[in-house]
Amino acid sequence: MSTPSSEVYFFDFHKCRNISSPDDEAVGRRVYSGSAPARSVIGLEDNENVREYLVDAKGKQKKSPTLVHQAMRKSLRETPETFGVLNSGTVIVARDAEIDDKNRRLNLVGASIINGSQTRGELKRYFENRSPDDTSEPSIKFEIIVTDDDDLIAEISISRNFQNDVKPISIAGRRGQLDDLEKSIQSVEPSAKLRKSESDLLADDNFVDTEKVIQATFALLPESVSPPHGMSVDLSNKVFAYSQKTRCLKIFQKLADEPDSDMYKTFLGVAPIAWSLYRRWKVHQGFIGTGIRSIERDNGRVMEVPDGIIFPIIAAHSAFVYRAEAGWQLGKPSQLSDEELISVAKQSYMEIAGHNPQTMGKSKACYTSLMQITSIYAKLLKSKI
Repeated sequence: MSTPSSEVYFFDFHKCRNISSPDDEAVGRRVYSGSAPARSVIGLEDNENVREYLVDAKGKQKKSPTLVHQAMRKSLRETPETFGVLNSGTVIVARDAEIDDKNRRLNLVGASIINGSQTRGELKRYFENRSPDDTSEPSIKFEIIVTDDDDLIAEISISRNFQNDVKPISIAGRRGQLDDLEKSIQSVEPSAKLRKSESDLLADDNFVDTEKVIQATFALLPESVSPPHGMSVDLSNKVFAYSQKTRCLKIFQKLADEPDSDMYKTFLGVAPIAWSLYRRWKVHQGFIGTGIRSIERDNGRVMEVPDGIIFPIIAAHSAFVYRAEAGWQLGKPSQLSDEELISVAKQSYMEIAGHNPQTMGKSKACYTSLMQITSIYAKLLKSKI
């Protein structure tokens, strides 16, 4: 979660009314609504919002203007005087607010947009690109919620954005459900930053693919781990870890809401191992010479192994995950070489999956063929202890 600013933001308005309900007043919350010059929202932060202005995204994932963006541009370009009634307005949160009726100004402390980042982005674009001779000043509707309840701010941000199809990763990030997982990954990779919003682009700032971390961890979790009461997770069938990305995230969100559960604590302990394992196998040079066509190569080197091949291998390693005094460990026996696992994976890929990595990632038989090998080694290892 972001830390709110203590700076004062001067928000000019045309009209402003206090519309706080008795429920608001009972808990010291205030709600204001009104109309304001469009420029009033340009300088506002949107760090409390679940996502930023998507058109400003960088890298390969840069978003093209949607129909909503295009409609706003047309309105501002052709009939700016109607923008205030055509646009749904901006919702702002502030930790404190003081009204200056004389100057028609709200002095906001810790202010942030929580719904309306796309509107603010288009207004900023409008003012930057319009002709110097254009002196029109569009108006905008606003609602300002004054509260210092961080949890409520997060929920307001999520609920006010549902109509715009907010992705689950943004909701999980805004609720702080990914914070512990990020700390866990940082224990072995201090510079890592989990992607917590759809606005966080993997191509920029070296964000880690959070959903992939969660999927890989579910693949590696030992079958013996018991989920909290009322939660249905079958760790004996690892196929879901590859094929059901959204479900994996939803299950993790439920686990994050039960931080004292054994499965959540185990998940956090296993996650750094799973992520390291995933990254190693993603570019494993042991696949050289296998003839697997779906593997990306460059000058004879393996550049990327498809996830459908990797996930059954990661799941097979779950037989070697154990809890030690120092935390969760991966105790793969030296007698079992990576080459042997690659050989079994290749056979499954060709004979069971029909040379299709997606089919392999979704085939329980492919997981079973690899698990049979690691289970044998795990039993032999235990018998020697």
